[in-house]
Amino acid sequence: MIPRAWIGQITFSDGTSLRFSKSDIVLIVGPNNAGKSAALRAIRDKLSQNLRSPVISDVDPTREGTPDEVIDWLESFTRKHDAQAPDPVFQAFGVGVQGSQARGYWQQGSAFLQNLSRFFCHLLTADERLLAANPAQSIAIVREPPVHPVHYLLRDDRLEEKLSAQFRKAFGVDLVVNRVAGSQVPLHVGLRPTPSEGQDRLSYDYVQALEQLPQLHLQGDGMRSFAGVLLYTSVGRESILLIDEPEAFLHPPQARLLGRMLVADKPELRQLFIATHSGDILRGVLDAGSASVRVVRIRRSGEVNRVCQLDNEKIAELWGDPLLRYSNILDGLFHEKVIVCEADSDARFYSAIADAIVETAGAGTRRPDVMFTHCGGKDRLAVVVRALREVDVPVAVAVDFDVLNNDQPLRAIVEAAGGDWSAVQPNWNQVKAAVDSKKSELSADEVRSEIEGILSRVSGMSFPKSARDAIQKTFRRSSPWATAKEVGRTFVPAGQSTQAYERLLATLQGWGIFVVEVGELESFVRSVGNHGPKWVNEVLKKDLGNDSELEPARQYVAKLLG
Repeated sequence: MIPRAWIGQITFSDGTSLRFSKSDIVLIVGPNNAGKSAALRAIRDKLSQNLRSPVISDVDPTREGTPDEVIDWLESFTRKHDAQAPDPVFQAFGVGVQGSQARGYWQQGSAFLQNLSRFFCHLLTADERLLAANPAQSIAIVREPPVHPVHYLLRDDRLEEKLSAQFRKAFGVDLVVNRVAGSQVPLHVGLRPTPSEGQDRLSYDYVQALEQLPQLHLQGDGMRSFAGVLLYTSVGRESILLIDEPEAFLHPPQARLLGRMLVADKPELRQLFIATHSGDILRGVLDAGSASVRVVRIRRSGEVNRVCQLDNEKIAELWGDPLLRYSNILDGLFHEKVIVCEADSDARFYSAIADAIVETAGAGTRRPDVMFTHCGGKDRLAVVVRALREVDVPVAVAVDFDVLNNDQPLRAIVEAAGGDWSAVQPNWNQVKAAVDSKKSELSADEVRSEIEGILSRVSGMSFPKSARDAIQKTFRRSSPWATAKEVGRTFVPAGQSTQAYERLLATLQGWGIFVVEVGELESFVRSVGNHGPKWVNEVLKKDLGNDSELEPARQYVAKLLG
Protein backbone atom coordinates (compact mmCIF):
# COMPACT_ATOMS: atom_id res chain seq x y z
CA MET A 1 0.00 0.00 0.00
CA ILE A 2 1.15 3.53 -0.78
CA PRO A 3 1.10 5.46 2.51
CA ARG A 4 -1.18 8.43 2.57
CA ALA A 5 -2.11 11.35 4.81
CA TRP A 6 -5.14 13.57 4.55
CA ILE A 7 -6.91 16.22 6.59
CA GLY A 8 -9.62 14.47 8.59
CA GLN A 9 -10.85 17.46 10.57
CA ILE A 10 -10.21 21.20 10.88
CA THR A 11 -11.32 23.36 13.81
CA PHE A 12 -11.56 27.06 12.99
CA SER A 13 -11.17 30.07 15.25
CA ASP A 14 -14.95 30.37 15.77
CA GLY A 15 -15.00 26.84 17.21
CA THR A 16 -16.55 25.26 14.11
CA SER A 17 -15.15 21.80 13.33
CA LEU A 18 -15.49 20.38 9.82
CA ARG A 19 -14.69 16.81 8.79
CA PHE A 20 -13.28 15.89 5.39
CA SER A 21 -12.83 12.74 3.33
CA LYS A 22 -9.53 11.73 1.78
CA SER A 23 -10.49 12.57 -1.81
CA ASP A 24 -12.41 15.79 -1.17
CA ILE A 25 -11.99 18.94 -3.24
CA VAL A 26 -12.47 21.73 -0.70
CA LEU A 27 -13.17 25.16 -2.12
CA ILE A 28 -12.53 27.96 0.40
CA VAL A 29 -14.38 31.16 -0.51
CA GLY A 30 -15.24 34.45 1.15
CA PRO A 31 -14.67 38.22 1.06
CA ASN A 32 -11.27 39.90 0.89
CA ASN A 33 -9.20 39.58 4.05
CA ALA A 34 -11.50 36.89 5.45
CA GLY A 35 -8.67 34.38 5.97
CA LYS A 36 -8.80 32.17 2.88
CA SER A 37 -5.07 32.18 2.07
CA ALA A 38 -4.21 32.21 5.76
CA ALA A 39 -6.26 29.01 6.17
CA LEU A 40 -4.09 27.22 3.60
CA ARG A 41 -0.89 28.38 5.28
CA ALA A 42 -2.26 27.26 8.63
CA ILE A 43 -2.98 23.76 7.33
CA ARG A 44 0.58 23.47 6.04
CA ASP A 45 2.17 24.93 9.18
CA LYS A 46 0.12 22.88 11.62
CA LEU A 47 0.97 19.67 9.81
CA SER A 48 4.64 20.43 10.19
CA GLN A 49 5.05 22.16 13.54
CA ASN A 50 1.55 22.77 14.91
CA LEU A 51 2.12 26.54 14.69
CA ARG A 52 -0.50 28.94 16.03
CA SER A 53 -2.89 30.51 13.55
CA PRO A 54 -5.56 33.23 13.90
CA VAL A 55 -7.82 31.35 11.46
CA ILE A 56 -7.44 27.66 12.35
CA SER A 57 -7.06 26.42 15.90
CA ASP A 58 -6.53 22.72 15.17
CA VAL A 59 -5.84 20.35 12.28
CA ASP A 60 -6.30 16.61 12.70
CA PRO A 61 -4.65 14.56 9.95
CA THR A 62 -5.55 10.96 9.21
CA ARG A 63 -2.98 8.41 7.96
CA GLU A 64 -2.99 5.03 6.32
CA GLY A 65 -0.03 2.74 5.83
CA THR A 66 2.67 1.33 8.09
CA PRO A 67 6.05 2.87 8.97
CA ASP A 68 7.74 0.24 6.75
CA GLU A 69 5.52 1.28 3.84
CA VAL A 70 6.50 4.90 4.43
CA ILE A 71 10.20 3.97 4.17
CA ASP A 72 9.60 1.93 1.01
CA TRP A 73 7.66 4.85 -0.46
CA LEU A 74 10.45 7.31 0.33
CA GLU A 75 12.97 4.92 -1.23
CA SER A 76 10.98 5.04 -4.50
CA PHE A 77 11.43 8.74 -5.30
CA THR A 78 13.89 10.50 -2.99
CA ARG A 79 17.65 10.92 -3.05
CA LYS A 80 19.40 9.25 -0.14
CA HIS A 81 22.18 11.09 1.62
CA ASP A 82 24.70 8.66 3.22
CA ALA A 83 22.88 5.84 1.48
CA GLN A 84 25.14 3.22 3.05
CA ALA A 85 24.64 4.53 6.58
CA PRO A 86 22.33 2.56 8.88
CA ASP A 87 20.02 5.60 9.13
CA PRO A 88 20.19 7.49 5.80
CA VAL A 89 18.54 10.85 5.14
CA PHE A 90 15.81 10.91 2.48
CA GLN A 91 15.90 14.18 0.53
CA ALA A 92 13.29 15.69 -1.81
CA PHE A 93 11.41 18.98 -2.25
CA GLY A 94 14.21 20.87 -0.51
CA VAL A 95 13.84 19.00 2.79
CA GLY A 96 15.29 15.88 4.33
CA VAL A 97 14.23 13.39 6.96
CA GLN A 98 16.14 10.52 8.56
CA GLY A 99 14.60 7.08 8.25
CA SER A 100 14.28 6.69 12.01
CA GLN A 101 12.62 10.10 12.25
CA ALA A 102 10.19 9.23 9.46
CA ARG A 103 9.13 6.09 11.30
CA GLY A 104 8.70 8.00 14.54
CA TYR A 105 6.76 10.89 13.03
CA TRP A 106 4.43 8.48 11.25
CA GLN A 107 3.54 6.27 14.18
CA GLN A 108 3.40 8.89 16.93
CA GLY A 109 -0.02 10.00 18.12
CA SER A 110 0.50 13.76 17.72
CA ALA A 111 -1.33 15.64 15.01
CA PHE A 112 1.71 16.95 13.18
CA LEU A 113 4.31 15.22 11.00
CA GLN A 114 7.23 17.64 11.41
CA ASN A 115 9.83 17.20 8.63
CA LEU A 116 7.82 14.40 7.08
CA SER A 117 4.90 16.78 6.35
CA ARG A 118 6.41 18.22 3.16
CA PHE A 119 6.40 14.78 1.55
CA PHE A 120 2.63 14.54 2.04
CA CYS A 121 1.46 18.17 1.81
CA HIS A 122 2.36 21.01 -0.52
CA LEU A 123 1.17 24.63 -0.70
CA LEU A 124 1.24 25.78 -4.33
CA THR A 125 1.73 29.54 -4.45
CA ALA A 126 1.42 31.90 -7.41
CA ASP A 127 5.21 32.32 -7.61
CA GLU A 128 5.81 28.58 -7.65
CA ARG A 129 3.28 28.10 -10.43
CA LEU A 130 5.15 30.60 -12.58
CA LEU A 131 8.50 28.96 -11.81
CA ALA A 132 7.11 25.57 -12.87
CA ALA A 133 7.18 26.86 -16.45
CA ASN A 134 10.98 27.25 -16.32
CA PRO A 135 13.14 24.56 -17.95
CA ALA A 136 13.95 21.64 -15.63
CA GLN A 137 17.38 20.15 -15.17
CA SER A 138 17.77 17.02 -17.27
CA ILE A 139 17.83 13.70 -15.38
CA ALA A 140 18.39 10.04 -16.21
CA ILE A 141 14.70 9.21 -16.12
CA VAL A 142 15.22 5.48 -15.44
CA ARG A 143 17.84 5.82 -12.69
CA GLU A 144 16.99 9.17 -11.05
CA PRO A 145 13.78 10.13 -9.26
CA PRO A 146 11.79 13.12 -10.65
CA VAL A 147 12.34 16.36 -8.78
CA HIS A 148 10.41 18.68 -11.09
CA PRO A 149 6.89 18.28 -12.58
CA VAL A 150 8.35 18.24 -16.11
CA HIS A 151 10.27 15.06 -15.24
CA TYR A 152 6.95 13.22 -14.97
CA LEU A 153 6.12 14.26 -18.54
CA LEU A 154 9.45 12.83 -19.67
CA ARG A 155 8.46 9.50 -18.14
CA ASP A 156 4.87 9.38 -19.40
CA ASP A 157 3.89 10.26 -22.98
CA ARG A 158 0.20 9.88 -22.20
CA LEU A 159 0.44 12.41 -19.39
CA GLU A 160 2.13 14.88 -21.71
CA GLU A 161 -0.62 14.39 -24.31
CA LYS A 162 -3.30 14.86 -21.68
CA LEU A 163 -1.83 18.11 -20.33
CA SER A 164 -1.25 19.36 -23.87
CA ALA A 165 -4.91 18.76 -24.71
CA GLN A 166 -5.97 20.69 -21.62
CA PHE A 167 -3.60 23.54 -22.43
CA ARG A 168 -4.94 23.62 -26.00
CA LYS A 169 -8.50 24.11 -24.69
CA ALA A 170 -7.37 27.23 -22.86
CA PHE A 171 -4.94 28.79 -25.34
CA GLY A 172 -5.41 27.03 -28.67
CA VAL A 173 -1.82 25.73 -28.78
CA ASP A 174 -0.01 22.56 -27.70
CA LEU A 175 2.33 22.12 -24.74
CA VAL A 176 5.33 20.09 -25.92
CA VAL A 177 8.31 18.68 -24.01
CA ASN A 178 11.73 19.10 -25.65
CA ARG A 179 13.51 15.90 -24.68
CA VAL A 180 16.82 16.60 -26.41
CA ALA A 181 17.56 20.21 -25.55
CA GLY A 182 20.72 19.39 -23.59
CA SER A 183 21.22 19.89 -19.89
CA GLN A 184 17.78 21.46 -19.51
CA VAL A 185 14.28 20.32 -20.51
CA PRO A 186 12.13 23.24 -21.73
CA LEU A 187 8.45 23.24 -22.61
CA HIS A 188 7.37 24.73 -25.94
CA VAL A 189 4.00 26.17 -26.95
CA GLY A 190 2.54 26.09 -30.45
CA LEU A 191 1.44 23.59 -33.05
CA ARG A 192 3.07 20.27 -32.20
CA PRO A 193 5.39 19.16 -35.08
CA THR A 194 4.66 15.81 -36.72
CA PRO A 195 7.68 13.58 -37.48
CA SER A 196 8.07 12.79 -41.17
CA GLU A 197 7.91 9.19 -42.36
CA GLY A 198 10.86 7.24 -41.02
CA GLN A 199 11.57 9.86 -38.34
CA ASP A 200 10.75 10.12 -34.63
CA ARG A 201 11.01 12.73 -31.87
CA LEU A 202 14.78 12.34 -31.71
CA SER A 203 15.28 13.01 -35.43
CA TYR A 204 17.15 16.18 -36.31
CA ASP A 205 14.39 17.61 -38.52
CA TYR A 206 11.75 17.10 -35.81
CA VAL A 207 13.90 18.69 -33.09
CA GLN A 208 14.73 21.59 -35.37
CA ALA A 209 11.00 22.19 -36.02
CA LEU A 210 10.23 21.90 -32.29
CA GLU A 211 12.87 24.45 -31.34
CA GLN A 212 11.28 26.98 -33.67
CA LEU A 213 8.28 27.06 -31.31
CA PRO A 214 8.25 29.64 -28.47
CA GLN A 215 9.33 28.41 -25.05
CA LEU A 216 6.75 28.45 -22.28
CA HIS A 217 8.87 30.28 -19.74
CA LEU A 218 9.17 33.27 -22.11
CA GLN A 219 5.38 33.65 -22.45
CA GLY A 220 2.95 35.73 -20.40
CA ASP A 221 2.03 35.04 -16.79
CA GLY A 222 -1.37 33.62 -17.79
CA MET A 223 0.10 30.78 -19.85
CA ARG A 224 2.81 30.09 -17.32
CA SER A 225 0.48 30.04 -14.32
CA PHE A 226 -2.13 27.85 -16.06
CA ALA A 227 0.57 25.35 -17.05
CA GLY A 228 2.02 25.43 -13.54
CA VAL A 229 -1.31 24.53 -11.95
CA LEU A 230 -1.83 21.72 -14.48
CA LEU A 231 1.64 20.34 -13.83
CA TYR A 232 1.44 20.33 -10.05
CA THR A 233 -2.13 19.03 -9.82
CA SER A 234 -1.53 16.21 -12.32
CA VAL A 235 1.76 14.87 -10.97
CA GLY A 236 3.69 14.64 -7.75
CA ARG A 237 3.66 12.48 -4.64
CA GLU A 238 1.79 14.67 -2.17
CA SER A 239 -1.62 13.41 -1.06
CA ILE A 240 -2.64 16.89 0.16
CA LEU A 241 -2.32 19.80 -2.29
CA LEU A 242 -3.16 23.35 -1.23
CA ILE A 243 -3.65 25.87 -4.08
CA ASP A 244 -3.83 29.59 -3.37
CA GLU A 245 -5.84 31.65 -5.87
CA PRO A 246 -5.39 29.52 -9.01
CA GLU A 247 -7.22 32.25 -10.96
CA ALA A 248 -4.23 34.62 -10.72
CA PHE A 249 -3.19 36.00 -14.15
CA LEU A 250 -6.05 34.24 -15.95
CA HIS A 251 -8.93 35.65 -18.00
CA PRO A 252 -12.43 34.55 -16.88
CA PRO A 253 -12.94 31.80 -19.52
CA GLN A 254 -9.56 30.25 -18.68
CA ALA A 255 -10.28 30.45 -14.95
CA ARG A 256 -13.60 28.66 -15.41
CA LEU A 257 -11.95 25.99 -17.55
CA LEU A 258 -9.22 25.52 -14.95
CA GLY A 259 -11.81 25.13 -12.20
CA ARG A 260 -13.49 22.35 -14.14
CA MET A 261 -10.15 20.65 -14.83
CA LEU A 262 -9.10 20.80 -11.17
CA VAL A 263 -12.06 18.61 -10.32
CA ALA A 264 -12.31 16.39 -13.39
CA ASP A 265 -8.60 15.53 -13.59
CA LYS A 266 -7.63 15.35 -9.90
CA PRO A 267 -5.69 12.17 -9.08
CA GLU A 268 -7.86 9.81 -7.06
CA LEU A 269 -5.41 9.58 -4.16
CA ARG A 270 -5.22 13.32 -3.53
CA GLN A 271 -7.09 15.74 -1.30
CA LEU A 272 -7.34 19.25 -2.71
CA PHE A 273 -7.86 22.55 -0.86
CA ILE A 274 -8.37 25.62 -3.08
CA ALA A 275 -8.59 29.18 -1.76
CA THR A 276 -10.18 31.43 -4.36
CA HIS A 277 -11.74 34.84 -4.87
CA SER A 278 -12.99 34.00 -8.35
CA GLY A 279 -16.55 33.33 -9.36
CA ASP A 280 -15.18 31.76 -12.53
CA ILE A 281 -13.16 29.17 -10.59
CA LEU A 282 -16.28 28.50 -8.52
CA ARG A 283 -18.44 28.05 -11.64
CA GLY A 284 -15.88 25.75 -13.22
CA VAL A 285 -15.70 23.60 -10.08
CA LEU A 286 -19.50 23.39 -9.89
CA ASP A 287 -19.73 22.65 -13.63
CA ALA A 288 -17.77 19.45 -13.02
CA GLY A 289 -20.68 18.14 -10.95
CA SER A 290 -18.55 16.12 -8.52
CA ALA A 291 -20.04 14.86 -5.26
CA SER A 292 -16.56 15.26 -3.71
CA VAL A 293 -16.68 19.06 -3.92
CA ARG A 294 -17.07 20.86 -0.58
CA VAL A 295 -17.56 24.63 -0.39
CA VAL A 296 -16.48 26.38 2.83
CA ARG A 297 -17.17 30.09 3.24
CA ILE A 298 -15.07 32.18 5.63
CA ARG A 299 -15.92 35.69 6.72
CA ARG A 300 -14.28 37.77 9.40
CA SER A 301 -16.20 39.01 12.42
CA GLY A 302 -13.80 41.13 14.47
CA GLU A 303 -10.89 38.89 15.35
CA VAL A 304 -12.83 35.69 14.69
CA ASN A 305 -13.12 33.93 11.36
CA ARG A 306 -16.68 32.70 11.02
CA VAL A 307 -16.99 29.51 8.97
CA CYS A 308 -19.92 27.91 7.21
CA GLN A 309 -19.85 24.73 5.14
CA LEU A 310 -22.37 24.86 2.33
CA ASP A 311 -24.62 21.86 1.92
CA ASN A 312 -23.76 19.86 -1.21
CA GLU A 313 -27.39 19.07 -2.03
CA LYS A 314 -28.31 22.73 -1.69
CA ILE A 315 -25.41 23.76 -3.91
CA ALA A 316 -26.58 21.31 -6.57
CA GLU A 317 -30.12 22.66 -6.30
CA LEU A 318 -28.98 26.27 -6.60
CA TRP A 319 -26.65 25.48 -9.46
CA GLY A 320 -29.55 23.87 -11.31
CA ASP A 321 -31.52 27.13 -11.27
CA PRO A 322 -30.83 28.96 -14.59
CA LEU A 323 -31.17 32.36 -12.90
CA LEU A 324 -28.25 31.52 -10.61
CA ARG A 325 -26.22 29.41 -13.02
CA TYR A 326 -26.12 32.03 -15.77
CA SER A 327 -25.83 35.17 -13.68
CA ASN A 328 -23.29 36.70 -11.33
CA ILE A 329 -25.45 36.21 -8.25
CA LEU A 330 -23.27 33.49 -6.67
CA ASP A 331 -20.35 35.94 -6.86
CA GLY A 332 -21.93 37.19 -3.65
CA LEU A 333 -19.95 34.44 -1.91
CA PHE A 334 -16.90 36.68 -2.31
CA HIS A 335 -18.44 39.78 -0.72
CA GLU A 336 -19.39 40.82 2.79
CA LYS A 337 -22.92 41.66 1.70
CA VAL A 338 -25.17 41.51 -1.37
CA ILE A 339 -27.86 44.05 -2.21
CA VAL A 340 -30.47 42.54 -4.54
CA CYS A 341 -32.49 44.86 -6.75
CA GLU A 342 -35.41 44.34 -9.10
CA ALA A 343 -33.66 45.49 -12.29
CA ASP A 344 -30.22 46.25 -13.66
CA SER A 345 -31.01 49.99 -13.71
CA ASP A 346 -31.71 49.93 -9.97
CA ALA A 347 -28.46 48.09 -9.24
CA ARG A 348 -26.42 50.53 -11.36
CA PHE A 349 -27.95 53.58 -9.73
CA TYR A 350 -27.66 52.38 -6.13
CA SER A 351 -24.09 51.19 -6.72
CA ALA A 352 -23.12 54.59 -8.10
CA ILE A 353 -24.72 56.34 -5.13
CA ALA A 354 -22.82 54.04 -2.76
CA ASP A 355 -19.54 54.97 -4.46
CA ALA A 356 -20.41 58.66 -4.16
CA ILE A 357 -21.16 58.30 -0.44
CA VAL A 358 -17.69 56.82 0.15
CA GLU A 359 -15.92 59.38 -2.03
CA THR A 360 -17.53 62.37 -0.30
CA ALA A 361 -16.83 60.89 3.13
CA GLY A 362 -13.15 61.65 2.61
CA ALA A 363 -9.82 59.86 2.66
CA GLY A 364 -9.55 56.91 5.01
CA THR A 365 -13.19 55.89 4.68
CA ARG A 366 -13.42 52.17 4.06
CA ARG A 367 -15.26 51.20 0.90
CA PRO A 368 -17.86 48.58 1.84
CA ASP A 369 -17.26 45.16 0.29
CA VAL A 370 -20.80 45.09 -1.10
CA MET A 371 -22.11 43.63 -4.34
CA PHE A 372 -25.16 45.11 -6.09
CA THR A 373 -27.04 42.70 -8.34
CA HIS A 374 -30.50 42.24 -9.83
CA CYS A 375 -32.85 39.39 -10.62
CA GLY A 376 -35.15 40.70 -13.33
CA GLY A 377 -38.26 41.59 -11.33
CA LYS A 378 -39.98 41.21 -7.97
CA ASP A 379 -41.10 37.65 -8.59
CA ARG A 380 -37.49 36.36 -8.58
CA LEU A 381 -36.32 38.26 -5.51
CA ALA A 382 -37.28 35.49 -3.07
CA VAL A 383 -35.31 32.88 -5.04
CA VAL A 384 -32.14 34.98 -4.94
CA VAL A 385 -32.49 36.04 -1.32
CA ARG A 386 -33.04 32.46 -0.16
CA ALA A 387 -30.12 31.19 -2.23
CA LEU A 388 -27.69 33.75 -0.82
CA ARG A 389 -28.82 33.28 2.78
CA GLU A 390 -28.40 29.54 2.46
CA VAL A 391 -24.74 30.06 1.55
CA ASP A 392 -24.26 32.38 4.56
CA VAL A 393 -24.19 35.66 2.59
CA PRO A 394 -25.83 38.67 4.31
CA VAL A 395 -28.49 40.15 2.00
CA ALA A 396 -30.45 43.38 1.68
CA VAL A 397 -33.38 43.80 -0.72
CA ALA A 398 -34.14 47.06 -2.57
CA VAL A 399 -37.74 46.96 -3.81
CA ASP A 400 -40.22 49.51 -5.19
CA PHE A 401 -43.20 50.71 -3.16
CA ASP A 402 -45.72 48.67 -5.16
CA VAL A 403 -44.36 45.46 -3.59
CA LEU A 404 -46.99 46.26 -0.93
CA ASN A 405 -49.78 45.87 -3.47
CA ASN A 406 -50.16 42.08 -3.10
CA ASP A 407 -49.29 39.46 -0.51
CA GLN A 408 -47.20 37.75 -3.20
CA PRO A 409 -44.34 38.16 -3.88
CA LEU A 410 -44.02 40.16 -0.65
CA ARG A 411 -44.75 37.16 1.57
CA ALA A 412 -42.24 34.99 -0.34
CA ILE A 413 -39.57 37.69 0.05
CA VAL A 414 -40.27 38.00 3.79
CA GLU A 415 -40.00 34.25 4.33
CA ALA A 416 -36.85 33.98 2.16
CA ALA A 417 -35.28 36.71 4.30
CA GLY A 418 -36.02 34.72 7.45
CA GLY A 419 -39.06 36.77 8.48
CA ASP A 420 -42.45 35.73 9.84
CA TRP A 421 -45.31 36.79 7.57
CA SER A 422 -47.83 36.60 10.40
CA ALA A 423 -45.87 39.30 12.25
CA VAL A 424 -46.47 41.87 9.50
CA GLN A 425 -49.71 40.71 7.94
CA PRO A 426 -52.05 42.83 10.15
CA ASN A 427 -50.14 46.03 9.36
CA TRP A 428 -49.87 45.09 5.70
CA ASN A 429 -53.63 44.42 5.53
CA GLN A 430 -54.32 47.87 6.93
CA VAL A 431 -51.97 49.63 4.50
CA LYS A 432 -53.24 47.63 1.55
CA ALA A 433 -56.87 48.40 2.35
CA ALA A 434 -56.12 52.10 2.84
CA VAL A 435 -54.45 52.45 -0.55
CA ASP A 436 -57.10 50.33 -2.29
CA SER A 437 -59.83 52.64 -0.94
CA LYS A 438 -58.35 55.71 -2.61
CA LYS A 439 -59.61 56.91 -5.94
CA SER A 440 -57.74 55.65 -8.98
CA GLU A 441 -56.57 57.98 -11.70
CA LEU A 442 -59.02 56.53 -14.26
CA SER A 443 -62.58 55.26 -13.81
CA ALA A 444 -63.85 52.19 -15.61
CA ASP A 445 -65.54 54.34 -18.26
CA GLU A 446 -62.33 56.32 -18.79
CA VAL A 447 -60.32 53.12 -19.15
CA ARG A 448 -62.74 51.80 -21.76
CA SER A 449 -62.65 55.10 -23.65
CA GLU A 450 -58.84 55.27 -23.71
CA ILE A 451 -58.47 51.66 -24.86
CA GLU A 452 -61.06 52.15 -27.59
CA GLY A 453 -59.11 55.18 -28.78
CA ILE A 454 -55.88 53.18 -28.88
CA LEU A 455 -57.53 50.31 -30.78
CA SER A 456 -59.10 52.65 -33.30
CA ARG A 457 -55.64 53.70 -34.42
CA VAL A 458 -54.38 50.14 -34.90
CA SER A 459 -54.30 48.55 -38.36
CA GLY A 460 -52.31 45.98 -40.30
CA MET A 461 -51.50 42.31 -39.72
CA SER A 462 -49.46 42.62 -36.52
CA PHE A 463 -50.43 44.37 -33.31
CA PRO A 464 -47.85 47.13 -32.62
CA LYS A 465 -45.84 47.06 -29.42
CA SER A 466 -46.54 50.75 -28.82
CA ALA A 467 -50.27 49.98 -28.67
CA ARG A 468 -49.74 47.09 -26.26
CA ASP A 469 -47.62 49.31 -24.00
CA ALA A 470 -50.23 52.07 -24.09
CA ILE A 471 -53.04 49.67 -23.14
CA GLN A 472 -50.99 48.23 -20.25
CA LYS A 473 -50.27 51.75 -19.00
CA THR A 474 -53.99 52.54 -19.13
CA PHE A 475 -54.79 49.44 -17.07
CA ARG A 476 -52.20 50.43 -14.49
CA ARG A 477 -53.80 53.87 -14.14
CA SER A 478 -57.09 52.16 -13.31
CA SER A 479 -55.61 51.15 -9.93
CA PRO A 480 -54.66 53.54 -7.14
CA TRP A 481 -51.40 51.59 -6.86
CA ALA A 482 -50.21 53.19 -10.10
CA THR A 483 -50.18 56.53 -8.33
CA ALA A 484 -48.83 54.96 -5.14
CA LYS A 485 -45.83 53.60 -7.05
CA GLU A 486 -45.02 57.06 -8.38
CA VAL A 487 -45.30 58.98 -5.08
CA GLY A 488 -44.68 56.35 -2.39
CA ARG A 489 -45.54 56.82 1.26
CA THR A 490 -47.30 60.18 0.74
CA PHE A 491 -50.15 58.26 -0.87
CA VAL A 492 -50.86 56.40 2.38
CA PRO A 493 -53.69 58.12 4.27
CA ALA A 494 -52.75 59.95 7.44
CA GLY A 495 -53.54 58.63 10.89
CA GLN A 496 -53.78 54.94 11.73
CA SER A 497 -52.90 53.85 8.18
CA THR A 498 -49.64 55.78 8.29
CA GLN A 499 -48.87 54.34 11.74
CA ALA A 500 -49.44 50.83 10.39
CA TYR A 501 -47.23 51.66 7.41
CA GLU A 502 -44.38 52.81 9.66
CA ARG A 503 -44.62 49.66 11.79
CA LEU A 504 -44.65 47.54 8.63
CA LEU A 505 -41.59 49.28 7.19
CA ALA A 506 -39.62 49.02 10.44
CA THR A 507 -40.23 45.28 10.65
CA LEU A 508 -39.33 44.70 6.99
CA GLN A 509 -36.11 46.67 7.40
CA GLY A 510 -35.21 44.52 10.38
CA TRP A 511 -35.26 41.57 7.98
CA GLY A 512 -33.19 43.42 5.37
CA ILE A 513 -36.11 44.40 3.09
CA PHE A 514 -36.00 48.09 2.16
CA VAL A 515 -39.01 49.58 0.39
CA VAL A 516 -38.39 52.66 -1.78
CA GLU A 517 -40.45 55.20 0.15
CA VAL A 518 -40.49 57.74 -2.68
CA GLY A 519 -42.23 55.12 -4.81
CA GLU A 520 -39.78 53.89 -7.45
CA LEU A 521 -36.28 54.53 -8.74
CA GLU A 522 -37.23 57.42 -11.04
CA SER A 523 -38.98 59.26 -8.20
CA PHE A 524 -35.64 60.02 -6.57
CA VAL A 525 -34.90 62.58 -9.31
CA ARG A 526 -38.09 63.98 -10.83
CA SER A 527 -36.22 66.68 -12.73
CA VAL A 528 -34.99 64.00 -15.15
CA GLY A 529 -37.46 62.34 -17.51
CA ASN A 530 -37.42 58.91 -19.13
CA HIS A 531 -37.43 55.55 -17.40
CA GLY A 532 -35.01 52.73 -16.60
CA PRO A 533 -31.59 52.79 -18.34
CA LYS A 534 -32.18 56.15 -20.07
CA TRP A 535 -33.11 57.77 -16.76
CA VAL A 536 -30.08 56.26 -15.01
CA ASN A 537 -27.70 57.40 -17.76
CA GLU A 538 -28.89 61.00 -17.37
CA VAL A 539 -28.85 60.99 -13.56
CA LEU A 540 -25.32 59.57 -13.39
CA LYS A 541 -24.10 62.80 -15.01
CA LYS A 542 -25.05 64.67 -11.84
CA ASP A 543 -22.89 65.26 -8.77
CA LEU A 544 -24.11 62.16 -6.98
CA GLY A 545 -22.37 62.99 -3.74
CA ASN A 546 -23.57 66.57 -3.30
CA ASP A 547 -26.64 67.28 -5.44
CA SER A 548 -29.42 68.20 -2.99
CA GLU A 549 -32.12 66.50 -5.08
CA LEU A 550 -30.28 63.19 -4.53
CA GLU A 551 -30.22 63.44 -0.74
CA PRO A 552 -33.18 60.99 -0.31
CA ALA A 553 -31.36 58.52 -2.57
CA ARG A 554 -28.19 58.83 -0.50
CA GLN A 555 -30.15 58.24 2.71
CA TYR A 556 -31.84 55.20 1.22
CA VAL A 557 -28.57 53.65 0.00
CA ALA A 558 -26.95 54.32 3.38
CA LYS A 559 -29.68 52.14 4.92
CA LEU A 560 -29.03 49.43 2.34
CA LEU A 561 -25.32 49.44 3.17
CA GLY A 562 -26.24 49.07 6.83
